[in-house]
Amino acid sequence: MQITLRQIGIRLPALAVLAFALFTARAFAGDTSKANLLLQQGKVDQASALLQQTLANQPDDALAHSLLCRVYYAQDMADAAVSECERAVQSAPNDSDNQMWMGRAYGLKAERSNPLVAFGYARKVHTAFERAVELDPSNVHAMNDLGEFYVGAPGIVGGGVDKAVNLAGRMRSRFPSESHRMLALVAEKKNDLATAEAEFKAAADVAKTPEAYVDLGHFYQRHHQPDKALAPLQAAIDADRRRDAALVDAASILTAANRSPDLAENVLRAYLTSSAKSDAAPAFKVHIQLGNLLASRGDAAGAHREYAAALALASHYAPARKALQGS
Repeated sequence: MQITLRQIGIRLPALAVLAFALFTARAFAGDTSKANLLLQQGKVDQASALLQQTLANQPDDALAHSLLCRVYYAQDMADAAVSECERAVQSAPNDSDNQMWMGRAYGLKAERSNPLVAFGYARKVHTAFERAVELDPSNVHAMNDLGEFYVGAPGIVGGGVDKAVNLAGRMRSRFPSESHRMLALVAEKKNDLATAEAEFKAAADVAKTPEAYVDLGHFYQRHHQPDKALAPLQAAIDADRRRDAALVDAASILTAANRSPDLAENVLRAYLTSSAKSDAAPAFKVHIQLGNLLASRGDAAGAHREYAAALALASHYAPARKALQGS
């Protein structure tokens, strides 16, 4: 016997409404996926427009708010980033990544505030990062953020090297390289540079990742040993088959150390043509970085092109506009 829709109580208009709702939900999910892709490519103007459109129809979409927070964060727009991340957390309070990004947005706001205001936001950073780790103890990015906060922040807002050491212990079995890195930061904070160097080397030996090599190179650059930085930075570049944000970090350190400008230029160009770009190193900022490097080498026309490329991706990013006007 054939069962009709009417027999199971579904009228055609109701079915049409249900189908439309499902179609709409899928469309908005597709929009957030597309917006995330645009964000990773550094096309923040396009990502922002798409996310604003999504939120006009789905104002409580936590993912859209979180992505819009990251769009603003990438452009150093602290107030807007805080607002969107708070709304993401309001819609999905038990999402570890939402808490982590809210902590990052609070940190950006603290960096751009007077000491009194910064104090309040620093405490919010602490709360958000701890909540992110509590919600997902496997969120290594949140653990790294929390550990860096412990090392860098005073005790009055929740910092403390003892807390960082404890966190490193919790990370040791599952994330050994990150544990060594945390202990390196603690030793560096205590001005125990020999131990810090040994821990950064241990992290690189365990992980053999571009990021770990970059950390070691950055340590040498921070402590005025630029020649020693070259080997780990070259190792980072060689290990980075994907051509991701680690290339940008390596180029930044080389430029700060006044070493190997040709290599720095080449890896920045490699990143900008890579499919592994991300908001860890926003493409529009990398265009400015490359433009500055070209300008320092006397290539004014090349620098102008890079600044224009940056502004085309992020028309509201003031440093891009300023760089283009000055080129």
